[in-house]
This record gives sequence, structure tokens and C-alpha cells, in this order.
Amino acid sequence: MLRLRTVLFCALAAVAANLAANAPAQSLPGAPPRLVLIDQDGSGPGGSNQMAMMVLLQSRAVQVLGITMVSGNAWEPEEVQHTLRMLELIGRSDVPVVPGAVFPLLRTEQESKLEQPQIGTFSWYGAWGDLAAKTSAEPYHGPYVVPPLAEGEAHTRPLDEDAAHFLIRQVHAHPHQVTIYAAGPLTNIALALAIDPHFAELTEGILIMGGSLAPQTGDAEFATHPRHEFNFWFDPEAAHMVLRAPWPRIDLTTADISVKTMLTPAMLEEIAKSPSPAAQYLAKYTPDFYYMWDELEAAAWLDPSIITKEQILYIDVDTARGPNYGDTLSWTAANRPKTTLQPVHVQVDLDLTKFNRMFVELMKAPPVKP
Repeated sequence: MLRLRTVLFCALAAVAANLAANAPAQSLPGAPPRLVLIDQDGSGPGGSNQMAMMVLLQSRAVQVLGITMVSGNAWEPEEVQHTLRMLELIGRSDVPVVPGAVFPLLRTEQESKLEQPQIGTFSWYGAWGDLAAKTSAEPYHGPYVVPPLAEGEAHTRPLDEDAAHFLIRQVHAHPHQVTIYAAGPLTNIALALAIDPHFAELTEGILIMGGSLAPQTGDAEFATHPRHEFNFWFDPEAAHMVLRAPWPRIDLTTADISVKTMLTPAMLEEIAKSPSPAAQYLAKYTPDFYYMWDELEAAAWLDPSIITKEQILYIDVDTARGPNYGDTLSWTAANRPKTTLQPVHVQVDLDLTKFNRMFVELMKAPPVKP
């Protein structure tokens, strides 16, 4: 009988250990906060970029070591100001904001404009809104122009440091403990890799929102060119470098799973009932109802059970100049080229109800005290 009890105890202990190892961070009371560096193209006010950062900023399971900015959906100098102001309004000005790359490594706005007669146009050009002038309602401005902020001017200032060196410094200060959350073009991350060849291996891994394989949608952005996705397209060489680096783990939120999400009026209405600063910021500055690509990337890291299906693929980006420049490339283990490609955990499907509930509850929560 004693032996049977011992066997049962060991079996139960093993099950408990397995559950603990796979449990989301927020379900483990007393656990130290997980460390994350946010790299984002923080257009604003409100919108997916700001809301995604707020998912991590509002979680008590996370310590955000800093936010680095990169041009993408908007120009980096303007993004810095929107992000500083968002942090002020939600009570998180303790988090440093660090200026980053204003331009991609090689691709330029001018050459992309010259290519249009030969390759056609896309529906979204981000900061390069002038390329889509006939279809974009956003007024275009140059890279160093910061228009008046609808949410009011920021009173705090960014760090006097560049993003790449800040990222490297933080990773070396916390070796093998920091996850990189990259939700815009990957220019800052590529620059950090170029400066420090050990940068990737010293992290805990990287989360990337980018790439597109075969989204099941009639959305014009993907329906006729399913391998085109803006974050990879804006800086193909940076994405190529990042995807080949020796990260301990790569998790990829593609357009394919992102188009299964949507911020709804009902979600915003529930959020707006909360008096919390984050909720009131969204109630006032949410510009539209759209896919929650970056928010899903953040939430899935907080609670991996949100992702109900994934696939291991080998991902790269087409860097050959032509109509497919910047497109996503993918292979299985069986047919991948024999190069330095890394295995990527590509998210395929999600528990949408759980994701929506997590997002709403985090936005309704009071600020995390530093």
C-alpha cells in the first residue's frame, strides 16, 4: 500500500509540474514578472499599435523594460510622441521610450514610388502614405514633421539613446530572461543583431507580428497578393536578417490568424464603462474597428492557451528586387533550403472568446504600479 501511495504521489507531482510549466504567466500567483522589450511602430492616438503595447503594460505578470520605436505605420518621430503621451494618460510614464530607425535598411520611399507603374499599388503604405494618396484619407507629411497631437502634447521625453544599443544593453543586463516583442518593421532588431552577434542567443526568444501565407479573407490587402504583408514588406532585408538569427524561440503572428480577430463596438462599449485610465484612453481615441494583429501577438504570449493550433515552418522574406520584393517565403522541415533558417512557431488558430475576454479585462484594469 505504501508503495502504491508513493507511485500515485509521484504521478500527481509530475502532472502538477507539467501543468505549472505550461500555465500562462498570469495564472501563477507570486511568480516574478516576465521581462519584455517592446519594439513597435506606435502610430496613434489609439489604434492597434497603442492597444497592443497596453496589453503588456496593463498586465501584472509582465515588466516592460522599455519601448523602442521604428517607422512603419507612421514616422518614428511622431510615433515617439504618441507613445509618450499614451504612457502619461494611462499612468505608465515609468516605462522609457527610445527613438529608433526612421528609415528601412535599404528600401526607400522614392524607389517604391518609381516601381508602382510596373508592379501596381497596395492598399496600405503606412508612413509612406503619399504612395497611396488616391486611396488614403490620412494627410501625408515628411519624416521629421510631428503634427499637433489630438490627445495633447507629451510632457515627458524619450531616452537619449538609440533603440539598437538600448535593446542590446537590456538583454545583456538580463541574459536569457528577456523576450523581444516586435510588432512593426524589424529594422531596430536587425541593427541590434548587426552590432552584437550574440544579441539573439542572449534573449528568451522573439515574438513577431509579420508575414502572410494564405489568409482566408476577401480583404483587398491580401485577396490578390496573399504573400504580401506590410511589416515584412516595409523592410525586407531587416526581416530576412531577423528570421535567420539564432533565437532560442521564434513565435510568429501572421496576417492569416490576425484576420480572424476584430475589435468590435460591443467590446469598446464594455471597456468604456470602466473608469480606469487605459479604458478611458481607448474610449476617447479608438479610431476604428479593425483586426487585432499586434494585440493578439501580445495576448498569446501572456496566455499561450489562446493559440489552439500552430505549425512549425521555416520562414524567410523575398529580397530579390521585383514585384514580389518583401513577400513571405515558407517551407516545411522536409523541403526547406539547407541554409541558416530557424524553425518558427507559426500561429494558425485561436480561442477568440478567450482572447477577446482577456483584452477587455486588461483594458478595464487599473494601472500597474511600477
